[in-house]
Amino acid sequence: MGKKNNAPQLSRTMTAGQMEMISLGGAIGVGLFMGSTSTIKWTGPSVLLAYMFVGLILYIVMRALGEMLYINPGTGSFADYATEYVHPLAGYLAEWANVFEYIVVGMSEVVAATEYLKYWWSNISALWSGIIIIAFLLIANLASAKAYASLEFWFAMIKVITIILMIILGFIVIFFGVGNGGKPTGFSNLWAHGGFFTGGIKGFFFSMSIIVGSYEGIELLGISAGEVANPQEAIIKSVKSVFLPKIKYYQ
Repeated sequence: MGKKNNAPQLSRTMTAGQMEMISLGGAIGVGLFMGSTSTIKWTGPSVLLAYMFVGLILYIVMRALGEMLYINPGTGSFADYATEYVHPLAGYLAEWANVFEYIVVGMSEVVAATEYLKYWWSNISALWSGIIIIAFLLIANLASAKAYASLEFWFAMIKVITIILMIILGFIVIFFGVGNGGKPTGFSNLWAHGGFFTGGIKGFFFSMSIIVGSYEGIELLGISAGEVANPQEAIIKSVKSVFLPKIKYYQ
């Protein structure tokens, strides 16, 4: 049994469905959409193996985190566990590493979002659109855990649906040649242009630096555990949904 949690008691307004979508949506970051361009250039078709390899490692980490959360769910998550089971210095470093990570990654994702907006509206100001995005996210996070969870639920749903539509579109291009003059592309591109490992082993491992970042956000499972009702049940479903999603339209 874990030690008694002395943290203030939370209202636990987040539902299991919202927590599942937060953990699933965290695995689909901006790096997956925009960063995949760079990773494909570095390693070619073998990027598929790179994503699966990194995803497997992170899933193992998620299972370990889920087991600790099941015993002692709280908002401190990995930082509290590092303090309790390793050393207070480890917890201190984990906390500030997480802060630094979200400053860097958060700003990079805002920049990516402004680039997406400029694709549709070329005259839009990158500065003001970035400020509006930051202000919107700030208000959503400061309003309440329930408001944040609802917003994250629907944003994650949009990302999941987008991924599904992209996969369907990819198969349509491969088998029916839509967008390619009606000529099916087939699967030959996986090995016809420089081989499966286009960038060699070096490019394969180098691509993982971006791929790891694209999975940034799955650790939100640990932070949100203290806000969800029936955390033990929600944690089990959320950890499993990261690997084998079961999309449910409920909050």
